[in-house]
Amino acid sequence: MSTVIDRSTRAHLTASGVHVARGGRPVLTGVDLTVSAGERLGVVGENGRGKTTLLQVLAGTLVPDAGSVHRAGTVGVADQEIPVADGRTVGELIDVELAGVRAILRRFETAVADLAAEQPGAEQRYADALAAAEAVDAWDADRRVDLSLAALGAVDDRSRRLDTLSVGQRYRIRLACLLGARHDLLLLDEPTNHLDAGGLDHLTARLREHAGRVVLVSHDRALLADVATAVLDLDPTSDGRPRTYAGGFAGYREGHRAERERWAAEHREQQRERQRLSDDLSAAQNRLSTGWRPDKGTGKHTRATRAPALVRAVHRRRADLEAHAVTAPEPPLRFSAPPLPALPGATLLDAVDVTVAGRLDRPQSLALSSGDRLVVTGPNGSGKSSLLAALAGRIEPGTGRVHRSRSARVGILAQESPPASRQRALDVYDAAVGRLVTAGRIAEGDVVPLGALGLLTGRDARRPVAELSVGQQRRLDLAVLLAARPHVVLLDEPTNHLSIALVDELTEAVRATPAAVVIATHDRQLLRDTGEWPRLAL
Repeated sequence: MSTVIDRSTRAHLTASGVHVARGGRPVLTGVDLTVSAGERLGVVGENGRGKTTLLQVLAGTLVPDAGSVHRAGTVGVADQEIPVADGRTVGELIDVELAGVRAILRRFETAVADLAAEQPGAEQRYADALAAAEAVDAWDADRRVDLSLAALGAVDDRSRRLDTLSVGQRYRIRLACLLGARHDLLLLDEPTNHLDAGGLDHLTARLREHAGRVVLVSHDRALLADVATAVLDLDPTSDGRPRTYAGGFAGYREGHRAERERWAAEHREQQRERQRLSDDLSAAQNRLSTGWRPDKGTGKHTRATRAPALVRAVHRRRADLEAHAVTAPEPPLRFSAPPLPALPGATLLDAVDVTVAGRLDRPQSLALSSGDRLVVTGPNGSGKSSLLAALAGRIEPGTGRVHRSRSARVGILAQESPPASRQRALDVYDAAVGRLVTAGRIAEGDVVPLGALGLLTGRDARRPVAELSVGQQRRLDLAVLLAARPHVVLLDEPTNHLSIALVDELTEAVRATPAAVVIATHDRQLLRDTGEWPRLAL
């Protein structure tokens, strides 16, 4: 008699002491984690902390420099970027992602044939194959993929070539496949970046009901709050090792704050102890230097002979303190938005009946003055990015017109970064600023050094752009936008790839700026934070 084994309880994921360095720079240090049945681990941290690297280690595509990873069961991975082979189609990608399910069905069909032929051991093989197929409901996998393709707004034409699709479309197809395959372990990197409201609801529901394990790298605050059962924080700690917080996203928020406060308190106490030891050492040395030539009298002579012992004792205490030194908490990057200008009384941008062929079908009209706010919403494919690109002058409208005041500077943060070069980030920024000054768009005195914006550390600013994480590249894009001191700020999905702390700081900055601001977003928390802003639904 065969015993059916529940795959969700058999599968597991553990990592112990994982270290990864790149170019001599530690990326991951001492990562330990265990993900059990039904758990959904969120992974957070500032841009460049190694979140994507950790997923690669957990998936087995990157071997760590030290430490170990153990996983059992099937693994589904959704990377931020999906390579596209020439001529590969949507159907071929679906077949690749459902290869495990297809193999289970082939084993079942073989077992059925063996059973019909009365082969020796066929009954056991049939029972095992049936249990494996039922565990993932293999017969329904293609239907589940089709449902997810529809819910995520992805292309479902299996003959369509992948290289004709956008990055977001390819990602949504991959995600639909993973949700349909019912893998034991899902490793997802920023899965909400390319989803609209309907897709976000579908993803949230599927993850919450997933019986296996989920490791989720995300900056989406709403998704983490709705889905994560625990959070791994890769930001620096007092002992240099990452922290895992129970209690979901709320538990992480509270735990992270308490950890920073505790670390800072320990450092302050050690600094006070250092000062006490320094004072004691100074006093003992003074007694020693003046005590070798004491006045006549037994008491003073006794004090002089004790002085060397006191000095040695203070030295021992100071050496012990150095051996257990608590480093100062690494100050996090703090975004400092430069003051953006206003042009009171002027219409900065005026769009009338704008359409973009094949992308924005319904004519749209709007007018912006300094201080105006607007949130553009709508499902994927409704034309939000195309409208912002037309407003910025990056594409010409098919019909209608866009008038931009000659005095107004219009800047846009596009949804995707330009192709990464081998130029240093600092050089890219300085070149962009130099072009603005040369063209007379900004004055020399208005130039803000890259380091003053709090978007990249000095070390990262000196690295080639191609070596920066996707989030760090987007920070550079934001820096270049702000360097132009725009009167109109157009932000296309501004929370994509940016850290949670930076999103909070950016939200605060755009709420306060006197410039006009237009945001196109699906981010549920950002929509809540800008709830009082006017809406343009496409």
